[in-house]
Amino acid sequence: MTAREEQRMHSPVVLGLDFGGTKIAVAVCEMTGARLGSATVQTLAERGARASLDRGIRAARTLLATAAPGRPLAAVGVATFGIPGEDGVALAPTVPGWSDLALGRELREAFPGARISMGTDVKAAAAAEVAWGALAGVDPGIYLNLGTGLAVAIVAGGTVLYGRHGASGEIGYNLRSRGDVGLSLSDRTPLEDAVSGVALLRQASAVLPRATGAVDVFERAPDDPRMARLLDDFVAELSFHLVNLAVAVDPQRIVVGGGMARSWDRMHASLRGALDAAVPFPPELVLAEFPFDAPLMGALALGTAAARDALNEGAVA
Repeated sequence: MTAREEQRMHSPVVLGLDFGGTKIAVAVCEMTGARLGSATVQTLAERGARASLDRGIRAARTLLATAAPGRPLAAVGVATFGIPGEDGVALAPTVPGWSDLALGRELREAFPGARISMGTDVKAAAAAEVAWGALAGVDPGIYLNLGTGLAVAIVAGGTVLYGRHGASGEIGYNLRSRGDVGLSLSDRTPLEDAVSGVALLRQASAVLPRATGAVDVFERAPDDPRMARLLDDFVAELSFHLVNLAVAVDPQRIVVGGGMARSWDRMHASLRGALDAAVPFPPELVLAEFPFDAPLMGALALGTAAARDALNEGAVA
């Protein structure tokens, strides 16, 4: 073994964990971001939060043992649905009990000595686009996630904005009309219940019982007037809120990712036209560099940033 290879075998690595509603993805990378290995396990949400967390931690430890045996762990980056904190996860109904997990403390106990950096899945995805993708050097920028749910992340000065409570960009809670003003969440239909992958599937299932996902709507729209109307309404309402957001932020670029980005060619023209018609200075509108695994890439981005901070402070050998 050469001296260089020996040095590499003892250099620290970074772990990324993406806790999703249906799967947990893990990856290990060098401090540079070069990936060494990855794995995926099912969330099994029906078994509850503790079981899901334990599955993710076991998968991560197994991957570390195989992809980076014996190497020190500098940092762990974590992406999750909801807003993660030391003592709980806010706005996280997907897995029963997830909101009650002291996620930060649990992860520090599971990976002692490693820096822990956590973010929502969408903000983590935006961090990946800032570090390595379509938001690098963009100021300001917007990351729009079109997936199971609906949210955005706003980037300014190369930094993803979190807001006072970590809830910046949670546009799924937006009011949809003047009639919603003054109503509590339980008394109105929030935007996410009308514009998201889950919402589109629910609407499609009413007229197409065999529909299995939002992709069915996009695929059938050219030949099925019912699906075409659903899709037109979906894109029109999304455009309404995206235009208002662009007016407020004045972004250089809007980057789109998430599962529905697979149907980007069917949405792009309508969104582009809406922005051009209404925004004083229309931004660029592009597909994300990492449209489908952005939360995991974002977890690695959070982890590598935390590892660099630790290295600068002399906490990593």
